[in-house]
Amino acid sequence: MTSDQFSTAVLDWFDQNGRHDLPWQADKSSYHTWISEIMLQQTQVATVIPYFERFIARFPDVQSLAAADQDEVLHLWTGLGYYARARNLHKAAGIVARELEGSFPQTVEGLEALPGIGRSTAGAILSISTGRRAAILDGNVKRVLARFYALDGWTGSTAVMQELWLYAERNTPWHRVGDYTQAMMDLGATLCSRSKPKCERCPLQQDCAALAQGRTAELPVPRPKKVLPVRQTLMLMVQNEAGEILLQQRPPSGLWGGLWSLPQATDLRDAELETGLALELAGAKVLAPLRHTFSHFHLDITPVIVRPSDAGAVMEGAPRLWYNIQRPASVGLAAPVKRLLAICQAC
Repeated sequence: MTSDQFSTAVLDWFDQNGRHDLPWQADKSSYHTWISEIMLQQTQVATVIPYFERFIARFPDVQSLAAADQDEVLHLWTGLGYYARARNLHKAAGIVARELEGSFPQTVEGLEALPGIGRSTAGAILSISTGRRAAILDGNVKRVLARFYALDGWTGSTAVMQELWLYAERNTPWHRVGDYTQAMMDLGATLCSRSKPKCERCPLQQDCAALAQGRTAELPVPRPKKVLPVRQTLMLMVQNEAGEILLQQRPPSGLWGGLWSLPQATDLRDAELETGLALELAGAKVLAPLRHTFSHFHLDITPVIVRPSDAGAVMEGAPRLWYNIQRPASVGLAAPVKRLLAICQAC
C-alpha cells in the first residue's frame, strides 16, 4: 500500500465513521484545538468533553486564560490529573497573549517552543487549525502504525520512535491534513484499540502486517514492566470548630505543583511542625488508608482527623486556608485530597 493509498483509505473511513461532533470541532481555532489537545494527552475523549466545555465557558480566549489566577485554572482542571499540563497551559497562554500579541505560532517549531507542547501536539494543533501539513504521533497513532508495519520493540524506545515518525511523516497527505489527523486518532481510539481491536472494520486490514501475521494481540510491544516503589505518608485533616479543613498550597513545581493539599507528615509527632498549629493529638482519629498511584510510584496515604487546640493561632510558612466543605473555594485540589474531603464531609 502506497502512502497515498494509506491516507485515502483512512480519510474515506473517516468520512463515514469518524467522530465529527466533538465540542472542539465546532471551532477549529488554534486556541480551541490547543486546549483540547492538551486535555486529551493521556486522557480519554469521554472524560475530556465536560472539562473542555467548562474550561471554554470560563476562558473563551487566550487573553482571558492568561489573565486568570493559576488557582482558578487548576480548580477547573481538578480531576483530569497530570497537573503540569494545566500549569504549562497557563504559562503558554501568558506568552501568546503578552509576547505574541494573541496569535499562536504557525509552525511546528514555533508551537514546540511554548511550554507543554511537544512535536506531536504541535503537529495536531497546526494541521487541525490551519490545514498545514504536519504529522502527529500520539498513543493512538503509534498503535495503528506499529501494527500496520508489525514493528517490534517498545514504541517509547528511541529507535522505534524514529521509525514511527518516518512512517507518520510519509503517510501524512498534502490535502485534508486536519481531517487525516483526526481520522488517525479516531481510528486508534475506536477500532485499533489496545485490546480486542475491531480488525474486521478497519480500512487498513488488507495490508496490516500484524493482522496477517496474527500478532495484533502482542503489538505494539508494551513498556517493559517495572515494580513501582511504595511511599508512605500521613495526610493531616485538621478540622476546626466550624468544620473547615486546613489546606496548604504545594510549591509551584514538583508533585501536585501549585495545588492545594492536606498537610503531610511521616510521623504524627511531626504534625504540629507541619501544620504550624497546636493540635489535640491525643484525640486524633485515624481513617482507613488509601493508595494513590503515580506513573513512577505508589503513595499509601493514612488520613488522620485532628483538632487544633488553638484555632486562633497564627499560621506561618506555606500559603494556607481553611476550606469550607459546604461552600468550597475555587482552588485546585490534588485528586486524593478531593476524595478525602468527600469522606470527611460524610464523617
